[in-house]
Amino acid sequence: METIEVLSGLNFKKWKEDIKFAMEMAEVDLSLVTDKPGDLTITSTDDEKLVHAAWMKSNRICLLSMRRSILDHLKSCMPSYCTAKELMTVISERYRVSSNADIGTLLQVLFNMKYDGNGGITMLFVWWIIRPN
Repeated sequence: METIEVLSGLNFKKWKEDIKFAMEMAEVDLSLVTDKPGDLTITSTDDEKLVHAAWMKSNRICLLSMRRSILDHLKSCMPSYCTAKELMTVISERYRVSSNADIGTLLQVLFNMKYDGNGGITMLFVWWIIRPN
């Protein structure tokens, strides 16, 4: 859980990947990938009770982890009562990542590159195009 980068508003894509990875590694991602199961009734089977309990535990842990990794001033506009899947949807809509964000990142890398004198300038651009992410 310590590897989850704090959501600052500019790093949504990385934050979302970190949350999904951490929850899957902890085996509590059930509430992120499935909808809330129906309410339990007197006639609920043992399997339904187990699924419901597992989902509720997953939801609590996911919500806690997600809220813990968001800056305080960003939390104020988040819904208080929702499932982890709903919260992820709300955050995704708010910080929708467009291809322009990726282009901005690549341009920033390009503008910060420096020619070190080794090889031709062409090799610098080739490296930039095929560089590891």
